[in-house]
Amino acid sequence: MQLILLGLPGAGKGTQAQVIAQRHGLLHISTGDMFREAVAAGTELGKQADSFMSRGDLVPDEVTIGMLLERVARPDAEAGFMLDGFPRTIVQAEALDLALEGRGAIDAVLYIEVPESDLMARLTGRWTCPECAAIYHELNSPPRAAGQCDNCGSTLTQRDDDRPQTVQARLDANRDWTEALAVYYGDAGKLTRIDGTGEPSAVTDRLLAALADVPVATGKA
Repeated sequence: MQLILLGLPGAGKGTQAQVIAQRHGLLHISTGDMFREAVAAGTELGKQADSFMSRGDLVPDEVTIGMLLERVARPDAEAGFMLDGFPRTIVQAEALDLALEGRGAIDAVLYIEVPESDLMARLTGRWTCPECAAIYHELNSPPRAAGQCDNCGSTLTQRDDDRPQTVQARLDANRDWTEALAVYYGDAGKLTRIDGTGEPSAVTDRLLAALADVPVATGKA
């Protein structure tokens, strides 16, 4: 089974990808992790990727897909894989389809959908103690007194990455390409939209139920 997981920041893609991959015996491939692994291993494609990343440039599609094909050729990917973070553009999706022709097409694309108001609450709720480094979250693990560290009583602060204006910019930057990919894979008959609200275990159940109906090409796990 060869899968792609879509969703805006805060939708829980990373958490769900790990759970689903484990349940189905799939290799979970995060492109960021794949880049770091290839660079650390000193592979030829890893060196090429590093030459771009070290300059702050985007890694070209052909290098990324080459690294992906190398990764899925290893024994631990025989049962299939789940992509998390790739593709990000229609051009990448088309190139991926072409590159996988010898291995078999993507079987399904799961799009975890969460209202943006919920995403904002998830992504802007983290607060940190500047003195003892304790971390809190307004939804999941709030301090006993609002804005105050339980351990040392210091006033909690928020990282720039967690501020509402920064989070909104991240959502805006990701929305268009995510929806474009949803249309692309929807037109191909491979997209399933998953309700990403509620407890993570409930979202997992919805994902597993959706995958139970996915036909897998002959010769693939």
